[in-house]
Amino acid sequence: MALILAGLSHHTAPIDVREKVAISSHETPRVLEELAQITRARELALLSTCNRTEVYVVEGDAPAAPGIWAHLSRRLGGSADAASYGYVRRDREAAAHLYRVASGLDSMILGEAQIHGQVRDAWEASRSTSRAILNRLFQSSLLVASRIRTETAVGRGAASVSSAAVQLAKKIFGSLSGRRAMVLGAGDMADIALECLVSEGVRTAVVANRTHERAVSLVERHGGEALRYEECWPRLADVDVLLCSTAAPHPIVERAQVEPAMRQRGDRPLCILDIALPRDVAADVGTLDNVFLYDLDDLRSVVANNIERRRQELPSAESVIAEEVELYWQWLAGLAAVPVLRTFRSRMDRVREDELAHALKKLAHLPADDRAAVDLFSRALMNKFLHEPSVRLRAASANGHGLAIVDALRYLFGLEPSDSEAPSDDAPNVESR
Repeated sequence: MALILAGLSHHTAPIDVREKVAISSHETPRVLEELAQITRARELALLSTCNRTEVYVVEGDAPAAPGIWAHLSRRLGGSADAASYGYVRRDREAAAHLYRVASGLDSMILGEAQIHGQVRDAWEASRSTSRAILNRLFQSSLLVASRIRTETAVGRGAASVSSAAVQLAKKIFGSLSGRRAMVLGAGDMADIALECLVSEGVRTAVVANRTHERAVSLVERHGGEALRYEECWPRLADVDVLLCSTAAPHPIVERAQVEPAMRQRGDRPLCILDIALPRDVAADVGTLDNVFLYDLDDLRSVVANNIERRRQELPSAESVIAEEVELYWQWLAGLAAVPVLRTFRSRMDRVREDELAHALKKLAHLPADDRAAVDLFSRALMNKFLHEPSVRLRAASANGHGLAIVDALRYLFGLEPSDSEAPSDDAPNVESR
């Protein structure tokens, strides 16, 4: 049994690759089912955000990574190898990686808080294919993220992707006070962006969304005007900043929609901030005169100069992660040891019973009390034999070496893994420790 993750992120893949392999929430059940068939994994969970697509797996009787890369490569069109953009983490490294992700340590903007909710949502969406091991892993990752936010300053004052985008707009205009802005989308990213725009003094905010009620809800909280998509394009001539954060699977802002607005604007610049993945804005929009188009990858330079203070907190955060990885691994090792130890003792007891029955046939002349004494002797002898291996297996589980010992025990005594040994979802909740 191995815990692995295979995926790619903003560290390893450009945005044009990430947007192709990004998996929307409505796709998740189908993709999980496909991956389960391809990998023959015991457990699966999928995490897909604007910065990463990762598959967490408890392997079954075959390596899972080749099937994951094959699926992601198909999303790239089959001509590219997703593995060339990706990484694989195993066992403790896989657990530590998820803890870093959930804590914002692996984010494009160090310490950003949105990823915590995205990890939680990913776990909930994967419950049909996750069981005790991954459930515990994702639960504990959320606990680790909370500890790091509380015990360190990694997230203190940390910028979100949305706020970093607004800071980028300030570089174009110097100040956003009195400017007009339009936000496409009404999700969490758009909500934060609108709050940041208003706090910077944006005078008029227009929110457009396919679901008009969500746009209305957003402007009720932050002010502005709610529009439907079909109503927003004529308004492009009036705004200074267009921020896009929808869940559309393809670009919704095309050159043909922006070009007429730019002719009406004269020399006034238009700053377009595309923080969606897949991208909302067609790349050729950025070639128009006086259009300043920025996407997620452009945000790196915006925050590079003001994250050094947060980086100073990384050793403290890594210490929390190391501590929690060991706690998780001890739990996991113990989880694997208990059913194998039960199977081992049951197997040995059957051997004892068979040999006892064979011996008692030859000792049929003995009185019942003596026969009972032989039975008691056989039980005591077996318990003596099994006591030391049982104690050592539990001790190995406590110090993190249990999985290797379990595999050796299976091999030496022919204890093949079975469904009855699979961990159940009745494992104790991580938050109860």
